[in-house]
Amino acid sequence: MSLRWLITGSSRGLGKALTEAALAAGHQVVATARKPEQLAHFAERYGDKVVIATLDVTDADAAKTAVASAVRVFGGLDVLVNNAGYGNVNSVEDRSIEEFRREIETNLFGTIIVTKAVIPTMRTQGFGHIINLSSVGGRIGAPGRAAYSAAKFAVEGFSEVLAREMALIGVKVTIIEPGGFRTDFAGQSSELADGRPEYDAVVGAAARMQRAYDGNQPGNPQRAANVIIDIAQMSEPPFRLALGSDAMRAIKDADLRRLTELENWATTSISTDFS
Repeated sequence: MSLRWLITGSSRGLGKALTEAALAAGHQVVATARKPEQLAHFAERYGDKVVIATLDVTDADAAKTAVASAVRVFGGLDVLVNNAGYGNVNSVEDRSIEEFRREIETNLFGTIIVTKAVIPTMRTQGFGHIINLSSVGGRIGAPGRAAYSAAKFAVEGFSEVLAREMALIGVKVTIIEPGGFRTDFAGQSSELADGRPEYDAVVGAAARMQRAYDGNQPGNPQRAANVIIDIAQMSEPPFRLALGSDAMRAIKDADLRRLTELENWATTSISTDFS
């Protein structure tokens, strides 16, 4: 079954792998990036199966234009993948407020802006699937990545609310939580600061780990892309899906710790009720 996709951040990382896999499988794709020239190879190879659109996900007008392109060329839109994002490393103290804002604007508000641009089309159709890329960092606070985790935790909360609303108009929602995948996310796409010595045990360690991790991540981007394509074609897809063995382990361990703490403090929690 051929689907009509809009994928943000198609020029690199999982977005690039997913765009390639979707087109290779015979789907139609609106591929987007801030620098559309980076997507020219898709047009050369796939012709009228792909529409190249300029999109900064923080630009609401550009998001509406990209959606309108899907409707005009393909007649509608079946799947939105909110993939565009980045994550730099530095301490809370040393990241400027401006840097916090920029990263949260892209990772959180970019998801909200593009989603809002898509909803009227999917509501009118009575069907669709919104797939939001979160992260292990959306379930577990990642040292050195306060802005990234803040945004991705918020994407998770936004998606939970969104799913309840979209269910009323026939639109599905899925959160994807990748671990480490062998893309340039840990390389050129990130700015890594070791930070001051007071935070070296967590911030400096995170920067060093990421440099060593680049090119050695366990996740295969092509396999992740194929899984997302399969998910998009399911009548009952998962709401939340971790990708990668590292993601599975980390999320499971964190959830067990949370449950244990919740139970250990249950008496205190309940004590705040009226008698």
